[in-house]
Amino acid sequence: MPHQKSTSTSAKILYRPIGLVSGIVSGALAGVLFKQIWKVASPSHSKDTPKALESEFPLREILIAAALQGAIYATVKALVDRGGARAFEKTLGEWPGD
Repeated sequence: MPHQKSTSTSAKILYRPIGLVSGIVSGALAGVLFKQIWKVASPSHSKDTPKALESEFPLREILIAAALQGAIYATVKALVDRGGARAFEKTLGEWPGD
């Protein structure tokens, strides 16, 4: 069973600004990463990523792009959030989550 880390209310409050900034950073990073991956992986080899309301892209391509973008965003966000929480714990001695 993994070790459970305790969290105080003050640690949660102190971590909020860090969590907000890390959310912005992870979203931007995931967007850049997705665009680079899409350039290589897209069936139409388009420089643009397909949006749901753009008629020049088939629905299949739009759904593949959306699924890929969601997976990349969730993975990058989890990595950034976890790294931020570990750095917070290392610096202040308390885990900010739970």
